[in-house]
Amino acid sequence: MKLLIVGSGGREHAMCWKLAQDSSVDRVFAAPGNPGMDWDRKIESTGILAGDFEKIAAFVKEKEISFVVVGPDQALADGIVDFLEERGIPAFGPSREASRIEWSKAYSKELMQAAGIPTAKCEIFEDAAKAKAFLETVAWGNGWVIKADGLALGKGVVVCESREQAVTTVGAFLSGSMGEAGKKIVVEERLLGREVSAFFLCDGLSGAPLGMACDYKRIFDGDEGPNTGGMGAFSPADWLPEGFLEKVSREVTKPLLAEMRKRKNPFKGVLFVGLMVDGANSKVLEFNARFGDPETQVLLPMLDEPLLPWLRASRDGTLSSLAARGPEMKKGSGVHVVLAAKGYPGTPAKGDVIKLDSLFGPGSETWRTESVKIFFAGVAKQGAGLCTNGGRVLGVTALAVNRAEARKKAYEWAAKASFRGQQRRADVGL
Repeated sequence: MKLLIVGSGGREHAMCWKLAQDSSVDRVFAAPGNPGMDWDRKIESTGILAGDFEKIAAFVKEKEISFVVVGPDQALADGIVDFLEERGIPAFGPSREASRIEWSKAYSKELMQAAGIPTAKCEIFEDAAKAKAFLETVAWGNGWVIKADGLALGKGVVVCESREQAVTTVGAFLSGSMGEAGKKIVVEERLLGREVSAFFLCDGLSGAPLGMACDYKRIFDGDEGPNTGGMGAFSPADWLPEGFLEKVSREVTKPLLAEMRKRKNPFKGVLFVGLMVDGANSKVLEFNARFGDPETQVLLPMLDEPLLPWLRASRDGTLSSLAARGPEMKKGSGVHVVLAAKGYPGTPAKGDVIKLDSLFGPGSETWRTESVKIFFAGVAKQGAGLCTNGGRVLGVTALAVNRAEARKKAYEWAAKASFRGQQRRADVGL
């Protein structure tokens, strides 16, 4: 069997790597992929852009690829799954309309309200004057969050520390700072607590829990500085009470899937539920319609069985034929640490040589010997090695008996990779 993974980042590298371990899989291609992926056995980058649906479909036919798995949110929002399925190509991921739960935050909030899913109070605006007037009259309370309605590469959410910042952010978003994504905004009451992400594989009828992870969104230690796509993650979320994931399934996933079926818009793929937990209470912050980045880089190494049967069952509507508990996960903990380029999350520096320990090179066996894996993202070829070519350059995942040991190991191995001006949080896993 041959597979194609759409995307080029660390998330897609982790997906390729996990699927390549399946004995039934001969080859895993990535579109476009990155040259760091090619160092792994059975993985090959194609260079075909994720948005070039025609080339992807032609490549699938030419190589007789059995199954396509889609990583990036933008490709889903642009309707890649619909495009492929219409041409008889089986693909994992939601339809364009179903992925609207991610590419329209206003739609997502309306869905939550209709399904009775606990979430923060909000108002939706397209007019800056009305939004500013609203902010001037409401009680400040815990504060307010401004969200661009559309996709914004993980940078369309601003947690405002003052009313003045909120008013300024509204003006910036609605005057074009976020492009098309910010033409409509959600002004949402700020929730306090601790964030966690829960993941479910869905087949339109039911959802099988994949696991939970906690990520680190801001660029600097202590959650300071601007939001990024994510600077690290750990799994499982061991600070939560037993049965929490089942509670999310019961109170969030099931009613959401039922509401989407009612609208004749069933959701198939990965449902990513972002939650804020405050004591015994939890509320949904957002939905995403795909695997998270960097959560995937720690969740998939924790998976203790093949991934492919679960993805096929999600696409085919046959999850009920597999265990309702979801895939089996390893005991212990995993921690993933991201190394980002200088200038990220603004304009990242590119072209800097990446120095790697020889154990991270082509054909690396660190996973088998150390339970440590490097996942590449924003990299390009430079001679026989690699150089920086994006914001989040690479990440290192380590597994161990507990979170403290996994964290220690992840940082020890992350120190074996370096490049000029690298940024790395020191508090991932704490």
